[in-house]
Amino acid sequence: MDGLTAIMIVLLGLTIGDFVSYKTNATLSTLFVTAVIFMISFWFGLPPTLFQDSGLLAMGSLTLPILLVNMGSMISMEELFKQWKTVLIALAAVVGIGIVVFFAGTPLFGKQMAAAAAPPISGGVVAALIMSEAALAKGLDEVAVFVTLLLVTQAFFGTPVASFCLKKEAKRVLAVNDSLTPVNDAEKIVDKVEKKRLIPPLKKEMQTNFTLIFKLSVVALLGVKVSDLTNGAINSMVICLIFGIIAREIGLIDEDSLTTANSQGFIMLCVMAVIFGNLSTATPQMLKSLIVPLISCLLLGVVGFTIFSTIASKFLGEDKYMAIAIGATALFGFPGTYIISNEVATATAKNEEEKKIILDEILPKMLIAGFVTVSIASVFLAGFMAKLI
Repeated sequence: MDGLTAIMIVLLGLTIGDFVSYKTNATLSTLFVTAVIFMISFWFGLPPTLFQDSGLLAMGSLTLPILLVNMGSMISMEELFKQWKTVLIALAAVVGIGIVVFFAGTPLFGKQMAAAAAPPISGGVVAALIMSEAALAKGLDEVAVFVTLLLVTQAFFGTPVASFCLKKEAKRVLAVNDSLTPVNDAEKIVDKVEKKRLIPPLKKEMQTNFTLIFKLSVVALLGVKVSDLTNGAINSMVICLIFGIIAREIGLIDEDSLTTANSQGFIMLCVMAVIFGNLSTATPQMLKSLIVPLISCLLLGVVGFTIFSTIASKFLGEDKYMAIAIGATALFGFPGTYIISNEVATATAKNEEEKKIILDEILPKMLIAGFVTVSIASVFLAGFMAKLI
């Protein structure tokens, strides 16, 4: 297939996914719908080389380190320190997912399947990519498909738990805050606080698309080279994420430069191609054989974050339902954290004032939790688990 036709078909699949997600209020995510479209299309004759022919597959592998650096640039250490209890509970949830899925899943489905399952359950696209590449490097096509299926179905297990727990928390918040004036912490989360950096920012005229992406690529290349010096002992994606955080703090790169450079959408398209490319090997027979471990590992993940989040809440003095909701963010992340918080607040509150009180309490925690689980902790977990496949 010629490249332009291949790109058009890939974009068509993603466009349909976006449309269905919009119509179902994100009940059916873009990832899930698009994965189903491509998997069935491959069964009915869509060329299995679609993503290679589009050229997006090679670009996805090249741009992934840049995406990780950009993700690191979106992490504000100041915000994390403010919500330190939320951060600790979120980290405990990811640890819980890793421990329960690996140790309970290994005797049931084997070490390779269990190790591959934990990071995508506790994170998003990047964690899934790390595990998928580790599986493919060892010729484990079935495991790579399994990872992709976990990625696109995890939200169905995480969102109901979060919604239930947040409703409990919303009622508790209203019961104890009737006489309090709400403080809009949610706005503080998104406020950008200007502070001096070690490296002063470039003049506005010099902050061109090319310059912003060049700086990201420099940090990404440095991260990959440092990983090479460790002979891969520390995953390059983990180092790129850490270097992105550091580079943003010292002023070398700006926050979310890919969006500023109008490149986020294209790079995500390339990365999606790497994820969905695994589906070309997913036969109906393979899918049937993976259903039981898929559902079982996701349920184990829910058990893992529920137990460890609850334990952490006891030590930190957080309400257990709020803690479990924080742990559940590992399975859906942003924008699900924002959508569910607003849905719960709207459904529970009798008026706008009560809705504001609820959101001021739960939204900052959910936003930070989703970022910690999906963008940070799951990447570290994937870097560790990739060695166990």
